[in-house]
Amino acid sequence: MANTIYNTATSLDGYIADSGNSLEWLFGVEGGHPDDPAAEEGPLDEFGDFMAGVGAVCMGATTYEWIVDHERLVDEPGKWPYEQPTWVFTHRELPLVPGADLRFVSGDVAPVHAEMAEAAGGKDRWIVGGGELVGQFFDAGLLDRIVLSAAPVFLGGGAPLLPRRILSDRLELVEARAAGQFASLTYRVRQA
Repeated sequence: MANTIYNTATSLDGYIADSGNSLEWLFGVEGGHPDDPAAEEGPLDEFGDFMAGVGAVCMGATTYEWIVDHERLVDEPGKWPYEQPTWVFTHRELPLVPGADLRFVSGDVAPVHAEMAEAAGGKDRWIVGGGELVGQFFDAGLLDRIVLSAAPVFLGGGAPLLPRRILSDRLELVEARAAGQFASLTYRVRQA
């Protein structure tokens, strides 16, 4: 059965991006960047297998803008990282990456989730971030799994992992293991 999954890297103090909405802190961790030879031991080693099971992608505007800026996608659209149709939640105009299958949306996550499920064709749906968007999927009962790669970093502030009060009765630990310098944690979300 296909799942809606929040799969992300996080600092040990629960931030997915620093106060400047950057992921540079992550790339400094051994195995935290695809070009790092140590990536074979970290969470990126299994990322290809994860993406092979994903049929639709969803992200917030800040995440999208960071990817577009960091990869210089307006000038080099061929570097768009996803083959899957991608939904971007936004309330403002964003640059379009030529050739990418993008759908800019706003409002309730439920109808978008239905579109994603149909487009995914039996594969998983990946919510890239940010945490507030993931929280909306959780609130709507549409989040099935949380997969965290906890990096040995403390940021002291930034974009929170998931800004919701979610207690242990809603989460079931499925797996915990070392992945290079990262702690890999997978939780199943129990529906209320």
